[in-house]
Amino acid sequence: MAIDTETAARVAKLARIKVEDSDLPALAGEFNAILGFIEQLNEVDVSGIEPMTSVTPMRLKRRVDAVTDGDQQDKIRANAPDFREGFFAVPKVVE
Repeated sequence: MAIDTETAARVAKLARIKVEDSDLPALAGEFNAILGFIEQLNEVDVSGIEPMTSVTPMRLKRRVDAVTDGDQQDKIRANAPDFREGFFAVPKVVE
């Protein structure tokens, strides 16, 4: 598939990119180079290859899916400016 200057102008308009008429042949050439590379990729035989999510084989660390209280109550309380009777104390905002 070849991209001509008319198609390049249409793509630029759809992308909301202002391209001068003198720059359209260069843009069309770049589009053709990209499409040529895609055609090269389509020639590669990938039958029998499983899709992968990453190019490096890695596995995420798993943790036990259990409900906990976080075990960080003291750290959280230390950040609170006013903590009373197990609650955060805030200034009254409604009269």
